[in-house]
Amino acid sequence: MKLVFLIAIIATAANAEPITQNLWPATPPGPASKTDGEERDLAKPEDKLIAGQRIIKLGHVSAPQMQVLLPAKDKANGAAVLVCPGGGFTILAWDLEGTEVAEWLNGLGFAAIVVKYRVPTREHGDTLAETLNNDCKASLMTLGPLMDAQRAMSLTRVHAAEWGIDPQRIGILGFSAGGAIAALNALNGDKRAYAKLDAADDQSCAPNFALLIYPGALVDKETGDLKPWLHADKTTPPMFFAMAQDDPVNSDNCTALFSELKRAKVPAEMHIYTHGGHGYGLRPTDQPVTRWPQRAEEWLKDMGFTGAR
Repeated sequence: MKLVFLIAIIATAANAEPITQNLWPATPPGPASKTDGEERDLAKPEDKLIAGQRIIKLGHVSAPQMQVLLPAKDKANGAAVLVCPGGGFTILAWDLEGTEVAEWLNGLGFAAIVVKYRVPTREHGDTLAETLNNDCKASLMTLGPLMDAQRAMSLTRVHAAEWGIDPQRIGILGFSAGGAIAALNALNGDKRAYAKLDAADDQSCAPNFALLIYPGALVDKETGDLKPWLHADKTTPPMFFAMAQDDPVNSDNCTALFSELKRAKVPAEMHIYTHGGHGYGLRPTDQPVTRWPQRAEEWLKDMGFTGAR
């Protein structure tokens, strides 16, 4: 019954045309994406199906945007979630880990903001980047996408009253590479990676909570330890994790950060499932790991982010 309910939410939640907004008034700051031609879907007919369906693999994104989907007024709970699709810093799994997730969030009463961050950036490498604010920590390949997420967070707060959002209940949810961006946004808080551009950047870029679904790029591949520049403190927001133990990206990306949060006394909840692999979004299958949306909904309610506890 829960699976049927989830499918029904996804199928019926969309209530209005999305609002699309450019993140930057001109050329984005920071490392540019290594594009080859126009932005386009790079999916191929022979690509693996996810839960029997194809996915959109959006590539060559050089003009970052955010797509805003608002819930029906009679469902709206006043909170919002930025959604960062995954794609290995090469493409964006635009529907699987973006628009489908936004529709699910709308069904729960959240405003959803899908972040179309710049890709590909993987060629920039995984070493620590120098930033304008050197307290802001990110690798070279994650720096541009982090800037895009920080800008989207501030712009969402600019429009909070217009979109019926409580600026103190804005979270971020990311998958795979997008999970790394969500984690960096949460761990860096208000330590912005770029110089203030305009009045929008007077608004906080820190999320009030974060959900990381099979995140990557947070640990050293050899040791499984959290990258040395990633730290949590008392200002770090609560986090939720879901991943499979057999995920080839490595579930240490969850467990290592969870341990860091525990040491900092930051509230966190983690679900590690035995089987499930990687890249399922919230499309239900017979794998228990695809039940993570129910656990996430329970956590959001328990933590009071839906407006009621």
